Amino acid sequence: MQRSTKIVATLGPASSDRDTLERVIAAGVDVVRLNFSHGSAADHEARAALVREVAAAVGRTVGIMCDLQGPKIRVGRFDGNRVTLDAGAAFVLDAECTLGDVTRVGLDYPELPQDVKAGDVLLLDDGRIVLDVARVDGPRIHTIVRHGGELSNNKGINRQGGGLSAPALTAKDMEDIRTAARIEADFLAVSFPKSGADMYMARELQRAAGGKALLIAKVERAEAIGALDEILESADGIMVARGDLAVEVGDAAVPALQKKMIRLAREKNRLTITATQMMESMIGSPVPTRAEVSDVANAVLDGTDAVMLSAETAAGRYPVQTVEAMSRICIEAEKSADLALDRQFLDRVFTRVDQSIAMAALFTAVHLKVKCIAALTQSGSTALWISRLNCGVPIYALTPEPRSLARMSLYRDVTPFVIDYVTTDRDQLLREAEAKLKQHGLVADGDLIVVTIGEPIGKSGGTNTMKIVRVGT
Repeated sequence: MQRSTKIVATLGPASSDRDTLERVIAAGVDVVRLNFSHGSAADHEARAALVREVAAAVGRTVGIMCDLQGPKIRVGRFDGNRVTLDAGAAFVLDAECTLGDVTRVGLDYPELPQDVKAGDVLLLDDGRIVLDVARVDGPRIHTIVRHGGELSNNKGINRQGGGLSAPALTAKDMEDIRTAARIEADFLAVSFPKSGADMYMARELQRAAGGKALLIAKVERAEAIGALDEILESADGIMVARGDLAVEVGDAAVPALQKKMIRLAREKNRLTITATQMMESMIGSPVPTRAEVSDVANAVLDGTDAVMLSAETAAGRYPVQTVEAMSRICIEAEKSADLALDRQFLDRVFTRVDQSIAMAALFTAVHLKVKCIAALTQSGSTALWISRLNCGVPIYALTPEPRSLARMSLYRDVTPFVIDYVTTDRDQLLREAEAKLKQHGLVADGDLIVVTIGEPIGKSGGTNTMKIVRVGT
């Protein structure tokens, strides 16, 4: 069975050699993530080149996502690299401290004392350490440890309920956007956006650098939930980044927010990636826990375009087995996906010809029970629109544009193929598309398929025709 949900895998020391990368891609990775929190620009450029080389050798389309680091709101370093904090002890976050101990630690974000006040709750290391703010004295935040434990260098800081003022795009991010443009990244993930304005700024910086990546907003701040509509309007997709989000809004709130975000994004024709700790135990185990299996399956049933692996493939012992396990879970979950197209069609208004053609193709494909939908597309927009509703019918997108091909690697239900538009004759082009699908064993003579195409041939955004075709006739 063909898998509809896409898999994003983070590259790192465990998966960057040619042999492992080839096996990871062959196991089913659709998009690789380059985490700009680690490594140099030269490292990322070399990895991107290797990914494209290996993907071509394996014969698969693999997109490249560059993930910006965003603001570093972290503690500094300790003498001895780590300390143990006891509940009830006093502990100072000191912007002027250079090397910490059990009583105090420095800050990578020296403006933090201006953002907090007595009574605030600070969460360190993904919420493992909880500090109650007693008072703020200039550059020093005096706290009492509510929940203690081991705290090591450079662990993250969140304020319960959100509200930290650090800008989404730092000077490093601005330089990294230029690196992503040189790499010709297909997707650019923006960390910690609080509003649509943050995404607009990222788009303008990318445009100035010559980049053309689709922008993915990582929803990980409490403020982003209230601004979700405007963020979706300004981005091409969102990442449900459940780590920092859970720390700020509370872990119990995240499952319902995940469902809401995915549903809203699909209604607005945006992409969705569900991320953070999806197969965390497989960093050191060859099999996932039952809870992880359920987590991945539920994200699939929520309608996410992709599920993402982070440390599991970047630093884990079993990167290939992790991808294989995730792929199996997605396929099984998709067998139970709910189809409620008639109701969803009634709730939609179409204002564009090409979008109306996409919806007509989808409706026809489902009710006529065709073998597949074949979308001949320049930009990939038609394939995106068709994929926003769960139809249970395979969607094959045929495009002459390499950039569109890579972008569609993230679209749920869509399998992209390259096809050369060697003719402007519509009927000849339809025959070429039919031959391409037959070549890959996806259709056979006698199958009924729905085809979308635009005229004049080769014009982006010009899809204006739907045709029902009997293969081989």
